[in-house]
Amino acid sequence: MNSNEESSNMSNKMRAAVVEQFGKPLVIQEVDIPRPGPGYVLVKTETCGVCHTDLHARNGDWPLKPALPFIPGHEAIGILTEIGAGVINVKVGDRVGVPWLYSACGHCEYCLSARETVCGQALFGGYTRNGGFAEYLVADPDYVAHIPVGLTARDAAPLICAGITSYKGIKETQSRPGEWIVISGIGGLGHLGVQYAKAMGLKVCAVDIDDGKLEHAKRLGADEGVNAKHRDPVEAVKKVTGGGANGVLITAPSLPAFTQGVGMTRKWGTCVLVGLPPGEFPTPLFDVVANCITIRGSFVGTRQDMAEALAFAVDGKVKADTELQPLSAINQVLERLERGDVPSRVVLDFNRK
Repeated sequence: MNSNEESSNMSNKMRAAVVEQFGKPLVIQEVDIPRPGPGYVLVKTETCGVCHTDLHARNGDWPLKPALPFIPGHEAIGILTEIGAGVINVKVGDRVGVPWLYSACGHCEYCLSARETVCGQALFGGYTRNGGFAEYLVADPDYVAHIPVGLTARDAAPLICAGITSYKGIKETQSRPGEWIVISGIGGLGHLGVQYAKAMGLKVCAVDIDDGKLEHAKRLGADEGVNAKHRDPVEAVKKVTGGGANGVLITAPSLPAFTQGVGMTRKWGTCVLVGLPPGEFPTPLFDVVANCITIRGSFVGTRQDMAEALAFAVDGKVKADTELQPLSAINQVLERLERGDVPSRVVLDFNRK
């Protein structure tokens, strides 16, 4: 079926969950199906993961706010149904993911040096461009994730944000096989981070305030677990690792976790921040300088990081724990996410009503 035949067979309306006001529940609406212009493609959504960033987007938490109204969702997996003029690198029928990095300029110093996520002209899915909490969405074919054969839409959805973010964060710690890494926060990102770290040959110390999540981390391969509510996590990690971890990955959207993370870092180690709670955290400058500690932010990952992160899953080394929900349940899911009542990752299934 060519794109014109596909288009003629589709209704011109779709269901979408729309943010109309910051801090208010999303509104399920019937809206027009978007059409891809030249250089763009149309994707029919199969699944879309729900991320803590979607909660920040709904609440307008960050300095750069999306323009209202908008459709969140940046873990969309679907089938390409229509291509715009000039598109040659994908075809109708391909399964693709539409991630947080919706597009970038492709020619600035950052794009040319594999740092495209900080491109000054980058656009973001479900934030500055409508995202996957809808039955269809338009995507830039140069930046979609190519979902390998053998990986289901359910399993792929969390990997194109939570997976790539945790994987890239671990890479940014520059930890080597056999060294210790702390994964702080064993939620949607952290439970994947444990699996990536083990697959990369690292020794893992999981840190959380929930014994159930720490037990989960152990089942996923974590070598040690520390409950930060029951004891001083910095001292506990130093005891477990013999002086601190070579790498620390902070996935928890918690300011105390950021301060603790720096304290857990070994001399000449690297603490990588990927959680994004609003606010600031105090940094112990003497300790950072005297111990030659690196504190580094990591923002999702590049297209190459995406391919690597998905390859681990195809090989069976990483698998997200997922719970399926219909689009109609999105507000309940976001409420649970706000309460910390989501053990791993919720995926919206567009075959469910």
